[in-house]
Amino acid sequence: MTAFSGGSIRIRPHIVSSRAFFLPKLRRIAEFLVSQGITTAGNVIYGLLCVRLLPIGEYAKFVVVFSVQASLMILLDVGISGSFIPLIGERVDDSKLIADYLASLRQIAHWLFAVAVPATIFAYPLMVRNRHWSWQIVTAMVAIVLVSAWFARVGAAYGSVLILKRDRQRWYRAQMFTSFGAVGLIGVFAFLHWLGAFVAILISVGRGIAIAAIYYSRAGTLLGVKGNPSRNKRKAIVHLTLPAIPSVIYYALGGQISVFLITIFGHTAAVASIGALTRLGQIFALVQPINGILIEPYFARLPRAQLRSHYLMAVAGAAVCGAALVALARAVPELFLWVLGPQYARLQTEVVLVILSGAIGLITGVMASINGSRRFIYYSFVLTDIILTLILQAVYIWKFDLSTVKAVLWFNIVTMIPTVSVAILTALYGFARGGRRIVETAYASERT
Repeated sequence: MTAFSGGSIRIRPHIVSSRAFFLPKLRRIAEFLVSQGITTAGNVIYGLLCVRLLPIGEYAKFVVVFSVQASLMILLDVGISGSFIPLIGERVDDSKLIADYLASLRQIAHWLFAVAVPATIFAYPLMVRNRHWSWQIVTAMVAIVLVSAWFARVGAAYGSVLILKRDRQRWYRAQMFTSFGAVGLIGVFAFLHWLGAFVAILISVGRGIAIAAIYYSRAGTLLGVKGNPSRNKRKAIVHLTLPAIPSVIYYALGGQISVFLITIFGHTAAVASIGALTRLGQIFALVQPINGILIEPYFARLPRAQLRSHYLMAVAGAAVCGAALVALARAVPELFLWVLGPQYARLQTEVVLVILSGAIGLITGVMASINGSRRFIYYSFVLTDIILTLILQAVYIWKFDLSTVKAVLWFNIVTMIPTVSVAILTALYGFARGGRRIVETAYASERT
């Protein structure tokens, strides 16, 4: 839009601001979208091959294993890997500082894993008791969940070093090669008629281990120094992440709650249907990693004077992307269901609900990433979010039958309302009061 003044054309200030925000970043965003698009394509193909090639009963095993693994991976991290970026800030050239934080983070992760192992061994068999799987199968599942969650956490921690050091090409390359490597392997096993639930599961686990090994090796090369853990570094990590830990723990479980609920209350076919529909949520996987790779580092160093306008533009961009996908799913649900195969062709309403849930998650993910990058993290808001969500969930579980796929998907959408509301309130409070101050002993004094 333009405005006329005295016969000349004057571009409005907000248009200039928008162009200044988006244009310089198009190259990096294009690089990200191409690399992430290739990776996501590999992941989508792999997942859809599993949906199409595995019988419903076998695919249900696949779904449950990786739902629990996703939750456990978050619980083993509880946001500590993400503390790298705001704690390091502009000191990205101080490799010793990064290595020391990495070593301190590793100590915390070991303690968390010591708690997670017995909890998983106890809880997993209880969750799947209605599936009537043998104890040998359940035991193998528990072992796979623990191993895969550990290496996923390792990959997240050391991958953060590559992001900090701006070695994005190596980060992207590891994701792309392992993604299509997994596709090639599943194709080979399917051709040989050896494909089953555990073969598909182990291929995915192998990919996670490979990524962790690549990032571990590359991070060591980039840093060139050995880190030393310290009480002050652990204290800084905990101090930054502590307000968000209750929320992380809750959403580690809440993020997979649709699978957990249908596993407990529903039938095996419903478990497989939820898992298949979740694969469609990988549409959002193309853009969601942009939060940690581009958005969070960018907003962490953004001058405060530009924060408000850039915050609004980032959220508006996420909202437009989400709304477009929901509109497409509503107009042509068959386009999405075709990729899942004829076993799931009847889920036309359900596919719209899945895309709507993903769109809401996309927006809240952008807001949470920016809030975290500016240290807009406060106990009161985190607890409010959890309490309100738990109340809504309790009411929904009390009032509705959760044995159907549609009911579980509506459960996801309804219980996202407090999270969206609290994210908005957190941003408003953060703009008014500023981010949390982190108590950290001067690094120079630690080295002496």
